[in-house]
Amino acid sequence: MDQRTDQKSLTSLNVGSTVLSNRYVMGSMHTGLEDDLRNIEALKEYFVTRAKGQVGMIITGGYSPNIWGRLTPFAGTFSNSRIAKAHAQITQAVHAASPTKILLQLLHAGRYSYHPFSMAPSRLKSPITPFTPFAMPVWMIKKTISDFIKAAGHAKDAGYDGVEVMGSEGYLLHQFFAEKTNIRKDEWGGTLANRARFSLEIVSGIRKKMGPDFLIVFRVPIIDLLPDGSEWSDVVWYAKKLEEAGVSILNSGIGWHESRVPTIASVVPEAAFSSITADLRKNLKVPVIASNRFSHPDSAEKAIREGKADLISMARPFLADPEFVQKTLQSKVNEINPCIACNQACLDHIFSNKKASCLVNPLAAEEKKWALLKTEKVTLEKKIAVVGGGAAGMNAALVLLQRGHSVTVFEQKESTGGQFILAALIPGKADYGRSIKYWQNQLTILGGQLVLKKKVITLDELSGFDHVVIATGVKPRQPKIEGIELPHVYFYDDFLNKGIQPKQKIVIIGAGGIGVDIACYVTGKNSHKDSSAKEFFKHWNIDPKVRGGLIADKKYISHSKITLLQRSEGGLGKGLGKTTGWIHRLELKKQGVKFINNLDYHRITSDSVEVRLKSGEFKKIEADQVIICAGQESVMELVPMLVAAGKPFSVIGGAKLAGELDAKRAIREAYELIFSI
Repeated sequence: MDQRTDQKSLTSLNVGSTVLSNRYVMGSMHTGLEDDLRNIEALKEYFVTRAKGQVGMIITGGYSPNIWGRLTPFAGTFSNSRIAKAHAQITQAVHAASPTKILLQLLHAGRYSYHPFSMAPSRLKSPITPFTPFAMPVWMIKKTISDFIKAAGHAKDAGYDGVEVMGSEGYLLHQFFAEKTNIRKDEWGGTLANRARFSLEIVSGIRKKMGPDFLIVFRVPIIDLLPDGSEWSDVVWYAKKLEEAGVSILNSGIGWHESRVPTIASVVPEAAFSSITADLRKNLKVPVIASNRFSHPDSAEKAIREGKADLISMARPFLADPEFVQKTLQSKVNEINPCIACNQACLDHIFSNKKASCLVNPLAAEEKKWALLKTEKVTLEKKIAVVGGGAAGMNAALVLLQRGHSVTVFEQKESTGGQFILAALIPGKADYGRSIKYWQNQLTILGGQLVLKKKVITLDELSGFDHVVIATGVKPRQPKIEGIELPHVYFYDDFLNKGIQPKQKIVIIGAGGIGVDIACYVTGKNSHKDSSAKEFFKHWNIDPKVRGGLIADKKYISHSKITLLQRSEGGLGKGLGKTTGWIHRLELKKQGVKFINNLDYHRITSDSVEVRLKSGEFKKIEADQVIICAGQESVMELVPMLVAAGKPFSVIGGAKLAGELDAKRAIREAYELIFSI
């Protein structure tokens, strides 16, 4: 198919003597492969796969310039020639695969380090890490500057086209620049010029040693999202000084990791922070990158065409689909596997010391393991029935079709999607609907058959198939509570599917992930929130022109009385991811949602839910609407018949294990079918 030539985001960009083939940047994202040289082959395949997808520039995960700056005790460093020699195979392979440029990110964690030898400009503990850092003496500051410059030299020796210096998100360079974390009285603190000195000497030192052709990208903190953060005028001054010091490109850093404002989660609207990048770009001559919550070619093109940025950085969308740019070039946008910004298999894995992957693309960071799916077709085609068209069933169909099998999907409802249909109705999760459209489109392209409104109930209906995949999902568990049959009581799936209008006094029985989603749904319905950047800024008190980018937190007035009940002692939203769970809990707290746990259900009446607390206290909670979110049960009626008949079958997803809904496991199990069928 002809390459697109009418989109500015797909045009080349000259940066000094370097030519970037397009305006897309695969932003830095740690995968866990960086931390051990034994993973170098897997890391090479990871980057080469994305280079073949024709992204203009890749920035690696962060490497510390010395052992003191590591984020965790065994995180990767880039401090000697042995490491550089190992990385040469990565850069050689990337350059052989495409015109893609690849840069190494240099990141010193500072007080964000998860080890007892953390250091910072001042002895001030981070609220999100366990160790209090020691204040760096002047000799250590100068040595760290030298280590950054040496690390950049090692990166050049390894064949990298440049480095990105991480100067934002609350890491060491940001800690030096920010008044809140730098209370020094010497030449490295106090005045704005002194606080910027650390970063400027690193940049100028790298430029002097590496020469004019080496790319230096600097991640500048354009908004802190902290009440005691930087002034906008200071940010502009800082960016201009970095430009003078020799940066090639400035990248947009959004927030600190300790900020209590979401910056990349699904609740953040597409391209929400691009207007701030645009304001900074007006003051600079070097190219500027916009980042955070770009996931669609249209938003990238819009930002470039409107002059908000020169380049667009995406990280997670390249986990979801390494061919994002190539498909855009070939006018195959509807074939892009969309990132749903769930964080469940990427960031949540990293913060749990696991290797990163992707919920919608389990191949991510494991490309060598899944080479079978990409390179080998089965020699004996099988006719396979997939019963159930949810996340597990649709992905099973797609991978089996790619392997060369003939596949028919049977779905009893009017549409495929399963639990993703419900998820897409929750505020901030509309992208789940994009996944459904992608699966449906790919099924057609790959030649699969789809039979809707067909519930398979007999073996005769499966007689012509060699193998059956049971992906029938789950149904809500029905707890034994007196009054559950009353007309104002709904199970969560009916409540969402039927578009029931929330009332004022709502009790939600069950406070796991589904209960929290339902609470977010009803609070969103009642507050009439939309998904525009303007409304997002208003809702989270963001104002880029005030100090730190935040105005004083306002009190929310809730017109509803919503109560979440949980039988066990656990916290609200058990099972929610580390990087997103806090957002939902904070949102519900702002909306005045109450949470009561450690109780037994007594009964539901026409106007209340009666419970007995473990303390023995009897409590009556007013309710004109009750929503049941008390877990799920597997749907697998066909399995006993298949076992009795001796017919080959597999069970995946919720049908295999209900528990908390787990799309990550369901989709991975769908992919793993290629090894067993």
